[in-house]
Amino acid sequence: MISSKNFHKYFYTVDNDWYKRRLFGIMIAVFATFGILAARLFYLQIIQGDNYFKMSKNNCIRIQRVKPVRGLIFDRNGKLLVENRPSFDLNIIPCDARPIQQTLDKLSLYVPELADEINEKINKNKFRYSYRPVLLKKDIGRDALAPIASHRFELPGIIIDTNACRNYIYDALSSHLIGYLGEINVKELKSGIYRYKEGGDFIGRYGVEKAYDSYLSGIPGGRIVQVNANGQVVNVLDTVEPEPGNNLFLTIDFHLQSIAEAQLQGKVGAIVAMDPSSGEILAMASSPTFNQNDFINGISSDQWHRLVSDPNRPMMNKAVQGVYPPASIYKVVTAIAGLEEGVIDENTTFYCPGSYQYGNRVFGCWKKQGHGKVNVVKALTQSCDVFFYHVGKKIGVDRLAGYAKRCGLGSQTGINLDHESAGLIPTAAWKKRRTGISWQGGENLSIAIGQGYNLVTPLQLAVLYGAVANGGTEFKPQILKLIQTVEGKIVKISQPEIIGKLPVSRRTMGLIRKGLREVVHNKHGTAHSYVYDDDIDISGKTGTAQVVSRKTEKDRQNKKNNVSYESHAWFVGYAPTENPEIVVSVLIEHGIHGSSGAGPIAKEMIVSYLSGMIDNSIITSEK
Repeated sequence: MISSKNFHKYFYTVDNDWYKRRLFGIMIAVFATFGILAARLFYLQIIQGDNYFKMSKNNCIRIQRVKPVRGLIFDRNGKLLVENRPSFDLNIIPCDARPIQQTLDKLSLYVPELADEINEKINKNKFRYSYRPVLLKKDIGRDALAPIASHRFELPGIIIDTNACRNYIYDALSSHLIGYLGEINVKELKSGIYRYKEGGDFIGRYGVEKAYDSYLSGIPGGRIVQVNANGQVVNVLDTVEPEPGNNLFLTIDFHLQSIAEAQLQGKVGAIVAMDPSSGEILAMASSPTFNQNDFINGISSDQWHRLVSDPNRPMMNKAVQGVYPPASIYKVVTAIAGLEEGVIDENTTFYCPGSYQYGNRVFGCWKKQGHGKVNVVKALTQSCDVFFYHVGKKIGVDRLAGYAKRCGLGSQTGINLDHESAGLIPTAAWKKRRTGISWQGGENLSIAIGQGYNLVTPLQLAVLYGAVANGGTEFKPQILKLIQTVEGKIVKISQPEIIGKLPVSRRTMGLIRKGLREVVHNKHGTAHSYVYDDDIDISGKTGTAQVVSRKTEKDRQNKKNNVSYESHAWFVGYAPTENPEIVVSVLIEHGIHGSSGAGPIAKEMIVSYLSGMIDNSIITSEK
């Protein structure tokens, strides 16, 4: 029998041996594991090292940016105006193309027509991000694509991306309103305004494309890819889809816009058609025009120079940027001021012998034989200058300027387009500041008939006459109807916005509207022969804006032989008279007479719109 002392000694010895054996087994397992790992590492790094080194060199994981598709642009009825088409863009990844110059030399051999543009791009770009694609040439075309694709293994770092490229379906249609795109520059990138843009991206440069660029652009996505030594994608590991841009529905009507463009063919001028009850622009055309598709791949310096040096200013939207003397179109302002200030009333008459003597100067009326005895309605109907000379003399420049400004002249309308001109409504203080010469009494006569220093835009007159048409409310001109996502969800709907009220009483408005109707309907009205229509009740006003003074025989001779000395032609009108649906402002540079030079164009626009030839429906709900 084991004693208590021997019992503890025995069991202690047995327990100690068991732990030793357990520890020894664990150590063997650990060493075996490390042995296996060491063997595997030896195999991978020593035996297969060369193979895996080549594989790691030839393949790597990269994150690529995926550009979004720019939103489409439609007219008010859903007619597609601007779309996107496939574009093959030539890019270089600097780190993969080394030696870069050798790669570019080879590229130039296969596509020599692109050599100059590529070298210019290389000189401008410092390849700051060596792993990011740098755009060498956008939209290279299929002829250039073929040789590059067939020699792609000889061109490391050269890749072709297929992206969406802007396509203006109807060349030059509404180019000033829709605008065009241009490549973003370094200053714009650093500004922080264009949050999702990178070098080589395109942004709106003009018109609607610029005004609503943030809605149209969309948000880029990305993808994780595996590429080989030449920078070519061999596997796509993951993708985050880009968010496409929103679609825009403009207020313009495609068919009416087409008519406006056709009416301006071969002429220099502008047309604005607007809904007087909301301010929606139904058509806006400026001539001469330009082709937006020329800007898609970057316009050459020679092309740009030809456009900006053209004396007819094709890059100017004359509807909102062009400023002109309003001539007799302005007489409604003089009439309003005279009536509201009590200088005249509906019974006031002045005799027109064909001229007006002021001091030692004679101011002529356009009708040399005179109009005889005229009141305010007849003066508007027959556009009698002498009547408005009397009113201008009595009311003075500063009071007249106050009414003109309250009628919306001399300030921007607020349309969402860049570089809108404010025009000019002179005051005595303005002239003193500008020229250092005091205002002269005879100048009151000139400005009263819309000459002198007065300058307005065709859009301003459309807003003014739109207010006359609707009873006195000035609406902000709108070019956007609504914005939708690609799924049809409405993002934004434009609402009518009141920007002012005409300073007129009901009695004054009645006299003004009566005179404007008589302009067209009275057989002695200045627009009767050219604008009157049997079926549509049209009201409006003609204007002939003198371009140069005819003080000397030399001036008269120049005017006779040089079209640039001819007067500008105006007509601004609305219809139907009682429940107007459209107001049209037409300006033809050097059109000679408002009645014949601009009147028929306005009539064509109005009749076409109201005769059922054009679908006046609009997009108002989600698709």
